Amino acid sequence: MHRTASILSGLIVLLLTAGCHSLDDDRIPPSPVNLVFATEAQWSIYGVTGAMDYRSFVRDLRIPGNFPYTASSYTGFGGILLVCDVLGHPRAYDLACPVEQRQDVRVQIDAESMNARCSKCGSTYDVFSLPGHPLSGPAAQHGYGLRPYHVGPGKLDFMTVSF
Repeated sequence: MHRTASILSGLIVLLLTAGCHSLDDDRIPPSPVNLVFATEAQWSIYGVTGAMDYRSFVRDLRIPGNFPYTASSYTGFGGILLVCDVLGHPRAYDLACPVEQRQDVRVQIDAESMNARCSKCGSTYDVFSLPGHPLSGPAAQHGYGLRPYHVGPGKLDFMTVSF
C-alpha cells in the first residue's frame, strides 16, 4: 500500500512538472489591429475560406495590393497572417517573428511544410493545427510563439480581425 502511494505521488509530481512549459506569445509589442471584411463577398475574395488557406496583410506595404484598406485599418506590429486551421476555423497571428522582434522580419508560410518560417532565425511555427506554437529553431528553444489575434464576426461587419 505504501509503495502504491509513493508511485502515485511520483506520477502526480511528474505530471505537474511536465506541464510547466509555457508558451510566450507576448513578445511582439501590442499594436493596433483592425482589419474589417465588410461583407461575405469581401471575405470570399480576401479572407480564408478553407482548411490550410492563408493570406498576409501589411497595410504599410499595401499587401495584398487590391485590399480596400481604410483610415481605420491597422495590421499589428509586423502585419497579419490570416489562416484557416485544419478544422476550418479562421485564426490570425502577427507576422513579426517573436525571436527577432522587428517589424520588417516577418514569417512566411513554407509551401512545402505548410509551417510559418522566419528566414532570418530559421524558427518554424505551426499555425494550422497548433495555434502559433514554435516547432524548431530559437523560438522552440525559448518557447516563443506567434502573437495571436482575434478573428470573428464584427458588430456591423461580416468578419473582423482585432487585438
